[in-house]
Amino acid sequence: MSRSVPRQVRPVGRSSGHAGRGTSALAVALFSSAVFGLSGSFAKSLLETGWTSTTAVAVRMGGAALVLLVPAVVALHGRWHQVRDNWKTLLAFGFIGVAGCQFFYFNAVERLSVGVALLLEFLAPVLMVLWIWVSTRRRPGGKTVGGAVAAIAGLVLVLDVTGDVRVDPIGVMWGLAAAVCLAIYFFITARQNDSLPPLVLATGGMLVGAVTMLVLGVAGVLPTGFSTDDVVLAGRVTSWWVPLAGLVLFSTVLAYVTGIVAARRLGSRVASFVSLTEVLFAVLWAWLLLAELPRPIQLVGGALIVLGVVLVRADKRAGLPGEVPGEPGPAA
Repeated sequence: MSRSVPRQVRPVGRSSGHAGRGTSALAVALFSSAVFGLSGSFAKSLLETGWTSTTAVAVRMGGAALVLLVPAVVALHGRWHQVRDNWKTLLAFGFIGVAGCQFFYFNAVERLSVGVALLLEFLAPVLMVLWIWVSTRRRPGGKTVGGAVAAIAGLVLVLDVTGDVRVDPIGVMWGLAAAVCLAIYFFITARQNDSLPPLVLATGGMLVGAVTMLVLGVAGVLPTGFSTDDVVLAGRVTSWWVPLAGLVLFSTVLAYVTGIVAARRLGSRVASFVSLTEVLFAVLWAWLLLAELPRPIQLVGGALIVLGVVLVRADKRAGLPGEVPGEPGPAA
């Protein structure tokens, strides 16, 4: 997620005269997914040299918040009451959507392949539907049921429970925790209004997330640590600050900004569907940068999970709150 992009925008009407604009918006959305997908590879290269998930999340979100702080203040236009009126949203986004999702996802990446970890987190919409089904006892539509079945079948293949190579169960629990965290965030933010500019929400949430990780680390609740050893990316040895800078500037700042632009132009429902390509990009980047590729049966399972999420999101009877945002991630 590994991402949790705030999608507090309304779908924009489009006509034939806006076809070119729609195409460019789609390109922006795909670019956003591509740079979001880099986060797992950048993070894993750091984690393998001694960085902890706590430190990586704190530096990633703290650095990104500092870069976005000035644009966020400009976006407020002096309306500081919007921050006061939405402090609960900021805390929820920062603590759950940023700190929780990123911490769990990075821990999953440390034990699993980047693609498998992200696929587990992308189960969030399916978990939401199952919860709504259980809590309301209202049976969802056929697409939702079919999507849930496809996603669960895909999960079995991704975990490759009958294979010779066992998937780390602790890593699986971290990935599922990220999915639960992302689902909770969606439920919480769906109840809020549109008064807070998305860029302000993203920046404020990152600050809250960074401070949360910092406090928990200093208090000794979570392990901290970093390393200045060289890392290996794309088969080459490079300095540690290269993936760290990429994690902050590309996979966070650039990814969030382009994600917000895409959501404004496409509408949050269309943007959330396009964001599913993040899984494909994450697998591609992990292959190119880390020489890491899921096994064939896991790729088939991944395709089933993506299909399942597509069916769930396409079913308006699913009962998902609002227009489910893309991620994650919190997520990547």
